[in-house]
Amino acid sequence: MNLNKAMIIGNLTRDPEVKNTPSGQTVATFSIATNFVWTNQAGQKQEKVEFHNIVAWRRLAEICGQYLRKGAKVFIEGRLQTRDWLGQDGVKRYRTEIIAENMIMLDRAGGGAGYGAKAAPTRPPMPEEQPSYPNEPIIDLEQPVGGGSNPEEEEIEVENIPF
Repeated sequence: MNLNKAMIIGNLTRDPEVKNTPSGQTVATFSIATNFVWTNQAGQKQEKVEFHNIVAWRRLAEICGQYLRKGAKVFIEGRLQTRDWLGQDGVKRYRTEIIAENMIMLDRAGGGAGYGAKAAPTRPPMPEEQPSYPNEPIIDLEQPVGGGSNPEEEEIEVENIPF
């Protein structure tokens, strides 16, 4: 059995950048900062910030581009993916990203980034996932975030990404 799942809660470090691939697929990229706080042996509070690269595709990319802004607190659920390429200097480069499969906006109206979105999953909850926020809006997608019925048809090659 294999498992590749990432779940993070943090703040956007920049507005999402939304583009379209040559084949017409929408893709959004942004990064999220998370903090790790601990107390060292001397009793002093320590903090480390991690920056996570996020990539969202299709309808989820459109939603991220429309509703997310720098500073917004967000929950991202997805999978880790590392891609590599040869840099202009001939050195092989690597980049690990979280490929987003679900996004929940966590800012409240009047707080955080200052826009009116409340915690709202990007897909209707499954029967076993009863939301703990019954009076909050749910963004209902016309199509599933994961794409069509055959995931192999929807696979995007890194070479087709225009950035």
